[in-house]
Amino acid sequence: MLRRAGGARIIVVLAVLVLVVARLWGPRPSRSPRMAHQAQQQATDASPRAPLGRPAADSGCPVEGDAKVPRVTALNLLKNRTTVPALADIDTAITTAMLVAPGDDRSRFTTGKAVRVSGYVADVKVGGVETVNCKAKDPDARDTHIELTLEPMSEDGAKHLIVEVTPRWRTIVAARGEDWHTNALRRNLKGRWVEVTGWLLYDEEHEANAANTHRGKANIWRATVWEVHPITSIRVLERPPTR
Repeated sequence: MLRRAGGARIIVVLAVLVLVVARLWGPRPSRSPRMAHQAQQQATDASPRAPLGRPAADSGCPVEGDAKVPRVTALNLLKNRTTVPALADIDTAITTAMLVAPGDDRSRFTTGKAVRVSGYVADVKVGGVETVNCKAKDPDARDTHIELTLEPMSEDGAKHLIVEVTPRWRTIVAARGEDWHTNALRRNLKGRWVEVTGWLLYDEEHEANAANTHRGKANIWRATVWEVHPITSIRVLERPPTR
């Protein structure tokens, strides 16, 4: 009897060892749907976050806007450019001081060139309801006006350079994690020195509002009809530029 009992114990021990080996070296059990979902959620949480900000309102507005006059249609096409200026496009000789200097604006610069200029951000605001954006009322589907000055202590708008963010560029930079909505730009830029890059534009629709081109009595809130429009990049500066 003792010999049989000892043999039975040996068999039990061997069976347990076989189970342990099978658990350690055998195929892993598949995850339950709940476990798989939890693992997927953990991977999602560890991945990079979505770009900041919402894309601009998709109103279906064409690149030429809804202007009825050919010259305004041509102007809208320039305002809605999405091409990044190449180094050869940027005229590095042009400065903010040159753009806001008194004089005849009409033939001073060219819309085929881009610039990289600096200034103190005096204000940031939603642009008007314009044909370039099909008269959209939604702020996200309208331009953002940034007013640059070289005189931070002055509130004289007649010395300001207007540079503009367009809805199309707002969407482009959102894809790389930058928020160019008007409220975000106002919060991050107003009262700081910045450097902007973008295309030169002669916005003839504002000739009556520019110190250099107005005739008679008018609401003057800018130095020049020339703008940087659209802006393609913005960089905050740690100190005022040297030129």
